[in-house]
Amino acid sequence: MKGLVIKNTGSWYSVKTDEGKVIESKIKGNFRLKGIRSTNPVAVGDLVEIITNQEGTAFITKIEDRRNYIIRKSQNLSKQSHIIAANVDQAFLIVTVNYPQTSTTFIDRFLASAEAYRVPVILVFNKMDILSEEEKHYQQMMLKLYSTIGYECVETSAVNGDGMDVLRPMLKGKITLLSGNSGVGKSTLINRILPEANLRTSEISDAHNTGMHTTTFSEMLELPEGGYIIDTPGIKGFGTFDMAPEELTSYFRDIFHYSKNCKFSNCKHTHEPGCAVLKALEDHYIAASRYQSYLSMLSDQDENKYREAF
Repeated sequence: MKGLVIKNTGSWYSVKTDEGKVIESKIKGNFRLKGIRSTNPVAVGDLVEIITNQEGTAFITKIEDRRNYIIRKSQNLSKQSHIIAANVDQAFLIVTVNYPQTSTTFIDRFLASAEAYRVPVILVFNKMDILSEEEKHYQQMMLKLYSTIGYECVETSAVNGDGMDVLRPMLKGKITLLSGNSGVGKSTLINRILPEANLRTSEISDAHNTGMHTTTFSEMLELPEGGYIIDTPGIKGFGTFDMAPEELTSYFRDIFHYSKNCKFSNCKHTHEPGCAVLKALEDHYIAASRYQSYLSMLSDQDENKYREAF
């Protein structure tokens, strides 16, 4: 029997069959022996084959080849990855310039990973209703930076509904991953799009201006107009996984644009003579924040780097 993994609660997976029935399933043991260095060999969005048993549950016996996926380094095991979701049409990265503040490093790491695995990203700047004039100005600078690079940006307020008329048509008929730091308002946004989801939301911690995790597992929520949104737990850091240093340039659109004019084809853009990227940085054609993000990912070869909260 074939089906779609719509929920992952750790040891169990909810699989929606082609007939529309949801069956609680487990992984058959030998999956873990196939060299999948992942804390979750099966991810939400995976197409799988299952064999049902007498108890009414099932075993997952096969995973279909994935079109794409979003992956990050596991927080606890440096040699392993964690697949956030598979087979997605697009990702909405929910960011906030404050309450809590999403760092540009986090945004850039997510964007680079999405580029690597061919997932289109739309940046959703949430909580526009509570920003000060100074924060609004900073947000406009961020919008200009990322839209100039070629990323679509949308401003929203999940609380009062601003920007939802722009977001809703983007979701129709597509599988959309929602991701972001804890506390940026993913659950509130989903409740605005799908009131019947009735997801739990939490207050921001005043002491650290960070969010608390309210979603503890990934889940696909079906949209009445067709398509799914994938709700994921908030993530504090985004450690990149399995990226070769020489490939990294191509995951930064703006840096890649200038890198083609470098004197040396293997230029890492750190100190080399005739580096077109360093010249573009000096001339302000590449934002300093983007270049710093590139350098931080370049130094990720140090296995302990991923532990830092980016």
